[in-house]
Amino acid sequence: MIIIGEKINGMFRKVALAIKEKDEVFIQNLAQQQISAGSNVLDVNVGPESLAHTEDLIWLIKTIRKITNAPLAIDTPKLESVEEGLKYAGEGSFINSSHADDEKLDIYIPLAKKYNSKLIVLTISKNGVPQDIQNRLELASNIIRKCQEYNFDISNLFIDPVLLPINVAQQQIVHIIDFINQIKFISEPSPKTIVGLSNISQGTKYRSLIDRTFISLAIYAGLDAAILNPLDKDLIDTIITTELLLNRQLYCESFLEAYRKK
Repeated sequence: MIIIGEKINGMFRKVALAIKEKDEVFIQNLAQQQISAGSNVLDVNVGPESLAHTEDLIWLIKTIRKITNAPLAIDTPKLESVEEGLKYAGEGSFINSSHADDEKLDIYIPLAKKYNSKLIVLTISKNGVPQDIQNRLELASNIIRKCQEYNFDISNLFIDPVLLPINVAQQQIVHIIDFINQIKFISEPSPKTIVGLSNISQGTKYRSLIDRTFISLAIYAGLDAAILNPLDKDLIDTIITTELLLNRQLYCESFLEAYRKK
């Protein structure tokens, strides 16, 4: 499974301060910690407090690029910042993210194709977040249709069914697990699936327990990627062990260490 580290985000107070003070060492250490913990990709988000959004995003990307060529997920709602970020991040990056409405897809799909990047699309429309699996699948079908119109490689498409906190939307969790399983049969090739894992436990007491239990179920259902906290060792250990039990990793006595080194 693709692990996207969520920690370089200006919504976190220390990261926002590092961006403001242009503290390269802090950002680079945080990037390296996430990679060492098992991240394949690093999410990059300047946060809502930035007064120079594009400039701060470029600074973050350049700072990270001094120590690693790991793929980056450009996480911003500002279109002009997305394109500038992609120029510095390079091929194999992620756009995080588009909504499922045609007017959004008509902008983001060509942009992803232009920069040979992967595209995350949320199953959200003008009507909000779907309340059942059928509506989620309908949005997913429209997303795939639009990608086909632009001849965009479906293997570079990641669809996010949108996790909501379990303390306000517990009934939707089963729908999302079913969605992850069923979307594999919606097209050939099928799109990949991704979730923002931390959303499910937001505002709850047992955040790590909820996160790692859900991710185990989702991996079994076929989840391809997740944006999560890679510094939660128990969470990463759960992911590694789940993939081991599903025969996706080779067993050895030091399988946890071996996975991280890989």
